Amino acid sequence: MAPTPTPPAQPEDSPQSYVGLDAAAAELQARGRGWKTVRALPPGSIITMEFMRGRINFEVDGAAVTRCWVG
Repeated sequence: MAPTPTPPAQPEDSPQSYVGLDAAAAELQARGRGWKTVRALPPGSIITMEFMRGRINFEVDGAAVTRCWVG
């Protein structure tokens, strides 16, 4: 039987540390900290609710991150 795959590690990071940052700077910082997928969304976006390891989500209003969560 094949071994059970181990999901990739998720970066040790605080999503709250991105709130208030410029969206472009937040993306660079997130990628530098090891996030594989960085998703920027406008407020009120309709999104799927699946959890994806290695993904960080930014809600961006204007040019600033107003909310951040992982998955």
